[in-house]
Amino acid sequence: MIRILIVDDQPLVRAGLRTVLASDPELEVVAEASDGREALTAVQRFRPDVALLDIRMPGMDGLTAAESIRARHPAVRVLIITTFNEDGYIARALETGVHGFLLKSGDPYELIGGVKAAVNGGTVLAPPVAQRIVGLLRGRVAAQADVQVLTGREREVLALLGAGLSNAEIGRRLHLAEGTVKIHVSALLGKLGLANRVQAAVYAYRSGLAE
Repeated sequence: MIRILIVDDQPLVRAGLRTVLASDPELEVVAEASDGREALTAVQRFRPDVALLDIRMPGMDGLTAAESIRARHPAVRVLIITTFNEDGYIARALETGVHGFLLKSGDPYELIGGVKAAVNGGTVLAPPVAQRIVGLLRGRVAAQADVQVLTGREREVLALLGAGLSNAEIGRRLHLAEGTVKIHVSALLGKLGLANRVQAAVYAYRSGLAE
């Protein structure tokens, strides 16, 4: 059972997310919170596997909460639920090391699939969000080297990161050990000056390796 915390200041949004998630027997909403401060308390108390965070909330916003959760509870997978009018917030969220972005207006099955992918180590990046934030990363990510600095194998791994695959899934696709994939991921992140898998997925879109 995957344990989930929902964080949003709007009760109707929380109710809608809970209804969607409850439709899958493998998912369990263990707590809800209406702002970032409540979210930190809930994470400490309920130890969820995934925290779904709205960005803009009164009091402590979702980005501040995400940063604290990542620092204090690194095992918790943090997913941002966003809309298309929050470009500045999305750019900041990329820097906190969140595990992905989903749209509030997206397909319910994308939400369920995204939660499961995050728990399994995959990159959760709704394609419309990826396309939107490709431009935001221009000039923001340090040492944005040309993709040609990567080896052929690293480019293959980067493309599959862009498709949202976990290390284990990439390994099966490329017939590599999961540990070997992890080494390739670490190497390409370093060469491209990227901080995490989400930034790598966006870079894959930007470079044309993922569509």
